Amino acid sequence: MSKKDITIDHALRATWQAITKMYNEQAAQLDSTMATGFALLSIDPEEGTPSTALGPKMGMEATSLSRTLKSMEERGLIVRKPNPADGRGVLIFLTEFGKENRDFSKNRVLRFNDAIRNNIDNQKIEHFFEVIHVINDLIQNKKIYNTSETTIKQ
Repeated sequence: MSKKDITIDHALRATWQAITKMYNEQAAQLDSTMATGFALLSIDPEEGTPSTALGPKMGMEATSLSRTLKSMEERGLIVRKPNPADGRGVLIFLTEFGKENRDFSKNRVLRFNDAIRNNIDNQKIEHFFEVIHVINDLIQNKKIYNTSETTIKQ
């Protein structure tokens, strides 16, 4: 396939799959997953994070997040404590083991970003973020498809 034959969504999907595979290979060194590493990075290491804030922060559905948090708790990476500011809520805190795993994950993310930045000039990276911003804006503001267009007429 030539560059002009590859659709934008295919390029994004294939690249994200390659990144996911790379991160999962790294996480496997700790008998972990990329999702767990991402969760560790999304939890404030000092103050904890409300469980309700994690889903939106990570872009995960509640059921997937629940499974991830349950697994993390079973592995001793996190503990759940009542939120003193909201009696119904729960704060997620990292254990010392969780903080160690978080440092490992953070190191891997920074190393990936450094490698990319060392191989692509800053102007191209700025353009990349501009393109990503436009794509997200088009999607979030329903500027590509609207509901009347996507309704299947029988």
